[in-house]
Amino acid sequence: MFEEAAWEERYRARPTVWSGRPNPQLVAEITGLPAGRALDVGCGEGADAGWLAGRGWRVTAVDISATALERAAAHAAAAGPEVADRIEWLHADLRVRPPAEGAYDLVSAQFMHLPGAARRELFARLAAAVAPGGTLLIVGHHPRDLRTTAHRMHFPDAMYTAEEVASALDPAAWQVLATETRARNTVDPEGREVTIHDAVLVARRRA
Repeated sequence: MFEEAAWEERYRARPTVWSGRPNPQLVAEITGLPAGRALDVGCGEGADAGWLAGRGWRVTAVDISATALERAAAHAAAAGPEVADRIEWLHADLRVRPPAEGAYDLVSAQFMHLPGAARRELFARLAAAVAPGGTLLIVGHHPRDLRTTAHRMHFPDAMYTAEEVASALDPAAWQVLATETRARNTVDPEGREVTIHDAVLVARRRA
């Protein structure tokens, strides 16, 4: 389920996979920051990239699925050139093709779940891509969600807490601004209201 073929199958099975709205923790943390260069990791159908571009960010939006990127580019084009012209769409597996070091004022990874060792290696590469003074935002499904009816992945090793992510950051190089478990309400696949939890890591690379 972590490879390109599985993601292509998932996107091709449905005309729309995601809500089309930007992720709430991105909106909460990035609103008010000065626009710069952003890396949107696992951009999916492009809602986060479009939201950032609409606020003046220059966005490199990366996904392992070509189908997702085609949809994302179409959504951006529909939003107009003031959004579309600020986004570069990149078809890549960042485990194989890591981002340039120190290149981005914001690196955002929303719900990027991989088995432990692969995740830690990827997150280290994402941290390295943040420019001095820039922000690293990593948001994931908290392990406690495995006990809900939200039908999270049944791969416990792919879940993580914000504290785990923060523990890998060198305090001499990073100021950790938030390691939180944030509850929010949603609807499970059976239409029942359920409370889920986001693991939220926000850190700033020291200048």
